[in-house]
Amino acid sequence: MLGQGACADPLLISDPHLPAVPRTQAERARIAKVIAPTADFTQPEVFEANQGGAGTVADTGDETVFSQPPSTLPFETKLDFELGNALFAKLWVSSPSSTKASDGLGPLYNARSCQRCHVNDGRGHPPEGPEDARTSMFLRLSVPAEDTPLTELEAYLAQIDGEAATPRTRPVPGYGGQLQDLALVGFAPEGRMEIDYEEQPVTLNGGEVVTLRKPVYSISAQSYGPLPETLQLSPRVANPMIGLGLLEAIPSEDILALADPDDADGDGISGRPNIVWSRHFEQPMLGRFGWKAGEPTVEEQSAAAFHSDIGISSPLFPAPSGDCTAEQVDCLAAPHGADDVRGAEIDQIGMDLLTFYAGNLAVPARRDLSDPQVLRGKEMFSGAGCSACHTPKHVTARLTGDKNAPRSFQLIWPYTDLLLHDMGEGLADHRPEHRATGREWRTAPLWGIGLTSRVSRPTTYLHDGRARSLLEAVLWHGGEAQGARDAVTRMPPEDRAALIRFLESL
Repeated sequence: MLGQGACADPLLISDPHLPAVPRTQAERARIAKVIAPTADFTQPEVFEANQGGAGTVADTGDETVFSQPPSTLPFETKLDFELGNALFAKLWVSSPSSTKASDGLGPLYNARSCQRCHVNDGRGHPPEGPEDARTSMFLRLSVPAEDTPLTELEAYLAQIDGEAATPRTRPVPGYGGQLQDLALVGFAPEGRMEIDYEEQPVTLNGGEVVTLRKPVYSISAQSYGPLPETLQLSPRVANPMIGLGLLEAIPSEDILALADPDDADGDGISGRPNIVWSRHFEQPMLGRFGWKAGEPTVEEQSAAAFHSDIGISSPLFPAPSGDCTAEQVDCLAAPHGADDVRGAEIDQIGMDLLTFYAGNLAVPARRDLSDPQVLRGKEMFSGAGCSACHTPKHVTARLTGDKNAPRSFQLIWPYTDLLLHDMGEGLADHRPEHRATGREWRTAPLWGIGLTSRVSRPTTYLHDGRARSLLEAVLWHGGEAQGARDAVTRMPPEDRAALIRFLESL
């Protein structure tokens, strides 16, 4: 059911994507005991090293640490993993092409492959200068829906939230839902994302001054008419790929149980679930993936990226012109790679392989768990209230089927509740997404964050890469996280250093 206080007459939200065995009362009691917050910070917790459960992998020592299959992946499925990896890295080409299995790119796009955005299966970054590529970052676009008819999802959300429903949006006429800054020969890119930064100094206890950079976004070289004054834009860098299948396997009832939209317990934290439309199952589902939890499953997140980022059609997004709008007539009429033996430009077999790969990228093991500074930092993390949103532990559903074995009934440590939280005006994008408001973001998982500097260069954090260090990322927290942020600024320097050391161990 929807979380505490979500609505007067809650509607059932299920997990049709999970072939799960119902939990017994004894299992529920056991799980509650296992995931209860610790009060002992003198030593590591049992199994804390295995962030990704039994399939946790050892640190490779290089930039490939996010690109490993789980150690428990059955041998007979390893070929599927490698084929999915090949599809993830494949460079798509324009149509018509003699390479029928790889044509269909664009005509407007942001990247030619998944790997171009998620380099080493890690996170993206904003451009470092005017000449740097924008490949691993883009702008989502929308305008207010005004009086357009409600979609099935919007009607559902209106029933849940009534007058408090999040304002609706629509794609921008002539531009769609995302700014495509690349185009095939003969087509003009939609525009170019420009970023200017304003510096904001913050003084911490002990005298340290940290300079934050506040981004200001604009779009130059607008090729398809002037953008409307009501434009809503949201910058997004690519998310790291590890542990997605494990997050997908957390029962929705466990996530919904953490929701407290009316802050009934008075702790200042009022997370709530995003509810999104599943194209696969044709029903509302819990949103889990993306910066605002806008997609319900790994498959749908992957298909949406193919559609908007690369312009590749799939069974879930059959339009071969990608994000092109009715006003972009030439784009709609361009040659494409659909309607051959594949049907869509990537068929269901291909999507299944890529989804298997994306859902089985393993989580690396924790490091330095017994280090006294790391243990002190873990205590600071808890004491500051960070774990109120960055929930350390979950247990995945007990799943059937050999392919699901690596993620079935696993104790995992993602440090997220997968809920939406108001993060304050400083991080607001003022662009709603389904149930998420323009100030709300999904709690980002923290597992693997300490390895980001090795996997992803340049190394940045937050949804738009504005933070150049973990401390900067913490200092941008506001809204529901303001109390935790202020607690960090008041910490003695040695405790603040321990907190960062703890994050680096994840």
